[in-house]
Amino acid sequence: MSDSKDKANEANSPSPVPKAVVNRLSLYLRELQHLVRNGSETTNSTQLGNLLGFTDAQVRKDLAYFGQFGYPGIGYRCEQLIGEIRKILGTNRPWPVALIGVGNLGRALLGYRGFGQQGFRVVAAFDVLPEVAGQTIEGIPVYHLNDLEKLVKEKGIRLAVLAVPASAAQEVADRLVAAGIDGIMNFAPVTISPSKQVSVQGVDLAIELEQLAYEVANKAERE
Repeated sequence: MSDSKDKANEANSPSPVPKAVVNRLSLYLRELQHLVRNGSETTNSTQLGNLLGFTDAQVRKDLAYFGQFGYPGIGYRCEQLIGEIRKILGTNRPWPVALIGVGNLGRALLGYRGFGQQGFRVVAAFDVLPEVAGQTIEGIPVYHLNDLEKLVKEKGIRLAVLAVPASAAQEVADRLVAAGIDGIMNFAPVTISPSKQVSVQGVDLAIELEQLAYEVANKAERE
């Protein structure tokens, strides 16, 4: 009897949203924000699709995972849809972020204004070098990594950006998880396997360039 109930519950539970759909939500959000900055009050699935290279059906299908946001004869109200997407993504509230590793990449990330524009605020940076700890870079204080656990708790940090060498990435990731971090954006060119269930988003710039090189190298064959 319990097996039947379990199967019924599984059938009634909502299907997980594909990761590709969530990725496209961020793209829709950026385009909507551009439209608003350019003075547009409304848009539609055809315009959004054309801007991003998707079909209008794809746009409607993606948004339909989360509800109905369009109006007959109008399409989408840009500001309203921005608010809805931010709510879905969880960025309708500020997220304090820690950055680990203040080398060349880390310093560049500290200066990136796009984080703040989307609701992410780097509140603390960490490094193992004594000469780096104690500095303030781009208005953000840099602490020694030994202070990680204390400051994660004090500042309510749940997200971290990892910009350390590949050889140190796994050890630092384990420390982040133990400190209470729930999500890690990993810029180190290596796959990390956290000891607990946390969300990890890998960003390997070399892989992105490899994919771009493949597209360019094979473009002539497709034409």
